Amino acid sequence: MNDTFIKVTSEKLSLDECYQFVVDQACGGIAVFVGTVRNSTKNKEVTQLDFSTYKPMAIKEMQKIANTALEKFEVKKIAIHHAEGVLKIGDIPVIITVSAPHRKAAFDACQYAIDTLKKTVPIWKKEYFSDGEVWVNAHP
Repeated sequence: MNDTFIKVTSEKLSLDECYQFVVDQACGGIAVFVGTVRNSTKNKEVTQLDFSTYKPMAIKEMQKIANTALEKFEVKKIAIHHAEGVLKIGDIPVIITVSAPHRKAAFDACQYAIDTLKKTVPIWKKEYFSDGEVWVNAHP
């Protein structure tokens, strides 16, 4: 069964692609998380972000997150997409969609996926400001 859709790409992410993947007639709920590049952090003006990945490991770890979400929560399908490269204000670096028969499972799995991704997936973010830049999320 094709119940996961994992992608790391330098192409623009598509919410519709993720949404259409998880649509299922047996599901009464779809939870969606869309991360966007904001224009400030810690009282500093952000001009852009640059995401670097160790792509083979990032995909492997994202697949583990998806598999765990399918096992741990009563969900049918999950898509986890992450961008790499330079993103401007308003661009989308991450999309997660989850479908489930009931909304609570969809919400819980979606939150689990984004929280775990931020902790375990080898994706590094460099924030650019008007007065310099800094690497953040330098893990794992």
